[in-house]
Amino acid sequence: MSCYVIVTCRSLLWTLLSIAAALANLAALMTAQWLVGQPRKTGVPGGNNINSSRQTSPEEYYRPTIGIYNRCTSLHYFGEIFHDSCGPYITSFSELPSNFWKATLVFMGMGILLLVIVVFTSLLGFCVHAIGKKSIFNISGLLQAIAGLFLIIALVLYPAGWGTDRVQDLCGYRASPYYINECTLGWAFYCAVGGTLLSFVCAILSVQADIATSSDKVEDEILEGKNLICLL
Repeated sequence: MSCYVIVTCRSLLWTLLSIAAALANLAALMTAQWLVGQPRKTGVPGGNNINSSRQTSPEEYYRPTIGIYNRCTSLHYFGEIFHDSCGPYITSFSELPSNFWKATLVFMGMGILLLVIVVFTSLLGFCVHAIGKKSIFNISGLLQAIAGLFLIIALVLYPAGWGTDRVQDLCGYRASPYYINECTLGWAFYCAVGGTLLSFVCAILSVQADIATSSDKVEDEILEGKNLICLL
């Protein structure tokens, strides 16, 4: 069976955006930049002593952050160098501070898994155009729409866990579900929102990619015996 490699502007754009959607959500999940606390003074010797003659420099302050399963809590002083202290604050899934965050991690993980699967099918789609008589683009678009729904659920559930002790330690005791008090939302949250919206955009573009790769121009190129077909 001959393999026809078909590349069009719309299919290539859909593939690139599919990769971007998966990477955006994966980067958001892995970072601790979801909630950003107020600036705090580091544990520098003499840094908290008001009678110390040592002047406090801007580098002696840090902004603690927390993600879904990891955090950046402090800066350690070694000689004249400051280092971020970042990493997971849990050793098992059950240690997540809120059932809402557990659900967030599950739904976001499922959404990212589907988006990663679509990345592979989008690359495969340059040569394989149907699976079981169903267009690979339509199947991929459906998976992206489902992934987007999972990600929306995750983003809605995430703020419901802001009333936990761990968040209150970072954002103040008044922090509560959907109210972060003294904290601000970090770039990871907005990256997840952007990745979620992009997954729906990709689901729509998958239809256009399917139309572009099954057009009359493509059929004409195949009839001419070409195996590599590139169309604008």
